[in-house]
Amino acid sequence: MEAIPHPIPRTVEEVFTDFKGRRAGLIKALTIEVDKFYQRCDPEKENLCLYGLPNETWEVNLPVEEVPPELPEPALGINFARDGMQEKDWLSLVAVHSDSWLLSVAFYFGARFGFGKSERKRLFQMINDLPTVFELVTGNVKQSKDQSATHNNSNKSKSSAKTSRQPDSQPKAVKMPPPPKEEDENGEEEEEDDEQGATLCGACGDNYGTDEFWICCDVCERWFHGKCVKITPAKAEHIKQYKCPGCSSKRARV
Repeated sequence: MEAIPHPIPRTVEEVFTDFKGRRAGLIKALTIEVDKFYQRCDPEKENLCLYGLPNETWEVNLPVEEVPPELPEPALGINFARDGMQEKDWLSLVAVHSDSWLLSVAFYFGARFGFGKSERKRLFQMINDLPTVFELVTGNVKQSKDQSATHNNSNKSKSSAKTSRQPDSQPKAVKMPPPPKEEDENGEEEEEDDEQGATLCGACGDNYGTDEFWICCDVCERWFHGKCVKITPAKAEHIKQYKCPGCSSKRARV
């Protein structure tokens, strides 16, 4: 339930910033803070909705009573299906509806403030350059086959190569360069989007940065910004096997 205390976005850049903030909040709810989200979606309560807020936070709340609402509303009653599905399937379903809601809010602002064809196209392209919430929650961020193989090979060697000289065989808690682009079977470099060829954080979905600390989960083999999972380089030195918040919570409830 949102009364929009935040500044109302009026330009393409402002709408995209609003989109990214809400998206970050939803991703946090469905990955890093999934235990808290799970508990708040009590099936015994009334119809609940998951809201992503522009300040990168989230809340589970009742829908607004105002008709029509100030903003498009997210999927209603997400809590009712929680105990009737496998947890991963339920989270995937919520993620799909969250993606739809994010788009509806962004283009609501576009329609409200009279975005033209070129502005709508630019906004969509900016949004489309980011992986969806569903892709991040399920780990299905699209990559080319060669790039995926390269990334997997580097992950397999991370735990046993502390003294190795190979850049992509470094231990898991390092600033790892994104996997290089490889040539496909025809000898031609695949012309994929930048997003598909980049190493993406499993929590926030942002691209690799050379000045940022990263750590890899030994269970799902996804990479995370240290800041997103609250792991520092010093703390990583004492971790023999790292499990991301998502993998840790799944094991706890099995």
